[in-house]
Amino acid sequence: MKVLFVAGFGPLVRDQAAGTALYVDALGLSLEGEGDGYLHTASLPGTNHFALWPLSQAAQSCFGTDTWPEGIAVPQAWIEFDVEDIDAATAELTARGYELLVAARQEPWGQIVTRLLGPEGLLVGITVTPWMRDDRASGASDEGGDPGGASEP
Repeated sequence: MKVLFVAGFGPLVRDQAAGTALYVDALGLSLEGEGDGYLHTASLPGTNHFALWPLSQAAQSCFGTDTWPEGIAVPQAWIEFDVEDIDAATAELTARGYELLVAARQEPWGQIVTRLLGPEGLLVGITVTPWMRDDRASGASDEGGDPGGASEP
């Protein structure tokens, strides 16, 4: 699998008011809202996309429901790695025995994503994010180089 760049990162928030109080009010991050609780920025130095992603929206993306299923560990944060070939990456993860929550599905915003839970509890996305594909991806390595990226989870 060839990782091209980190497509995005951020906490999964259960309490929107508490998340906003810390990241916007206390830390002063300038996050834009979509009106649905998803707050994000593409202007934070060191990352091209940082977002407070409501857990209910992550559950919708993975399971088609607003509630995270009981019996599956609730993730605390998400990270997405944009890859060169989503089908090959998905097949590789499956062959290695990882349990995928969703496999190579196109999201309403146009991103193609495979999601799984990492052993540390991160919601990990392996993605193709078309609007992020540019020259910065060409410098990535098979070891997961991080020339930057952005996405809406």
